[in-house]
Amino acid sequence: MARTKDFDEAEVLNKAVNIFWLKGYNGTSMQDLVDGLGISRSSLYDTYGDKHTLFIKALESYQGLNSEKFREIICGEQTAKETIKRLLEYVIDNLLNDKSQKGCFMVNAEVEVALHDKEVSCMIQKNDQQIEEVFYTVIKNGQDKGEITNQQDARALARFMFNTIKGVQVTAKSTNERAVFDDIVNLAVSVLG
Repeated sequence: MARTKDFDEAEVLNKAVNIFWLKGYNGTSMQDLVDGLGISRSSLYDTYGDKHTLFIKALESYQGLNSEKFREIICGEQTAKETIKRLLEYVIDNLLNDKSQKGCFMVNAEVEVALHDKEVSCMIQKNDQQIEEVFYTVIKNGQDKGEITNQQDARALARFMFNTIKGVQVTAKSTNERAVFDDIVNLAVSVLG
């Protein structure tokens, strides 16, 4: 008869995200996970197999939460420009509310792990494409409605906005000065015409 788990997997996964996010993949030991997750080493192995599998699950969990919030923002009643601004501000607010200045978990994984790990690299690429597609859809709809200039290609603008997000995610690791990020958002939105 299979044993029932005596822990909440969602809660454990949330703790794993925070541990990996703070320490990085390479900086996190199995003992860090055992101590931080509050489960036994055998439960960790039985449930997740190994550190890498748990890391992948943590990345998936993190990605899912952000995707949900992005969908919520783009389904609002605001104009395309306001939607773009809200998306940028959502990312920045999360970064500035983090007193540990961890940056973005996905970007951190991209910098630290993706170059040497095909599975993580594929996850990051897929995530990047999804975010770019969100921007593209909002911008293209805005251009079709005359809310955003047609002088720039919608795909190029989407890539610019996505690159802006990645830039602020890295910048947030070294500064939490709100004025810096307000300037970036205002300039990025001004490009939309």
